[in-house]
Amino acid sequence: MADHYETLGLSREASADEIKKAYRKLARQLHPDVNPSEEAAERFKSVTHAYDVLSDPDQRRRYDMGGGEGGGGAAGFSDIFETFFGGGGFGGGTAGPRSRSQRGDDALIRVDVTLDEVIFGAQRDVTVNTAVICETCQGSCCQPGTHPVTCEICGGQGQVQRQVRSLFGNVVTMHPCGNCSGFGTVIEHPCVECGGKGRVRERRTMSIDVPSGVDTGTRMQMRGGGEVGPGGGPNGDLFIEFRVAHHDIFSRDGDDLLSTMHTSMVDAILGTQVTVEGLDGEIVVDLPAGSQSGDVITVRGRGIQGLQTTHRGDLKIALQVHTPTRLSNREKDLVRQFAAQHGNESPALGEFQQSFFGKIRDRFFRQG
Repeated sequence: MADHYETLGLSREASADEIKKAYRKLARQLHPDVNPSEEAAERFKSVTHAYDVLSDPDQRRRYDMGGGEGGGGAAGFSDIFETFFGGGGFGGGTAGPRSRSQRGDDALIRVDVTLDEVIFGAQRDVTVNTAVICETCQGSCCQPGTHPVTCEICGGQGQVQRQVRSLFGNVVTMHPCGNCSGFGTVIEHPCVECGGKGRVRERRTMSIDVPSGVDTGTRMQMRGGGEVGPGGGPNGDLFIEFRVAHHDIFSRDGDDLLSTMHTSMVDAILGTQVTVEGLDGEIVVDLPAGSQSGDVITVRGRGIQGLQTTHRGDLKIALQVHTPTRLSNREKDLVRQFAAQHGNESPALGEFQQSFFGKIRDRFFRQG
């Protein structure tokens, strides 16, 4: 059997580009549409088989190490299995060339938002580095004024026949054309702007809507917002993953906002009304008389507006009563007088609480 390198007129040190160029040159001369002689047909089969082996790095390595067919027997059985199980077909085949236009990849970006933006939703401008259609060739992959030409090797079919001798006789299978990579056409003058890809990378700014109620890890899908495909193919999708920044005063439990209010012993005893600054404006909080540390005051409808709803959660405020540690003698006398009038209860053991904040946590989550 002839040496594959000799069949292509190459040395064993030939590069991948040299192998492809040699194959293209010989295939133009020997293709049945150009040279209908039987001798040319046999040489065309030999040249195609040699190219199939040497253009595949693994097959070439096996061939160089062992000589002969380089695993040709296994390849022959592989072709038979491809024929019977969908990898090829007898005769001419009907699969046809594949399109240069392919769907683009999906993209994922992460957007940091603040807690106040989450309450009602917001609009943000984000910058993404993505693939966009080439303005020079408009996705055609060709220099303006030029067009792809029909492949001389496969005649525009995108496939070539390959005949393999096996135990079952001669089996003809179809394989992607090595000259046009299965496209059926060759771009002789690729666009210099995109290198014949039909797309270029670009940083672009786009406006997105931040829905109300999003939480860290929430993902939003924008159909067609991803990368444009090769050959000017349709865009993939853009996925936006949100991360809600930490807030020093407010935290959240679902659609509810949680916070802590420090109050004096006097205000806790007598009760008061106080105005505090919320994430969406001022909030009036009524502090009942006789309030205790750990009590939770609920302000209805001042939480977060949930996803896909107009309902807002609540603001829950846990009280922490501040007991003064430095009193003058007169202040101490006043406290003693107060205790004498109301009956001062002696300290006693009560229900175990892990901590003040444990108590607050329990009250937060027990309230409806």
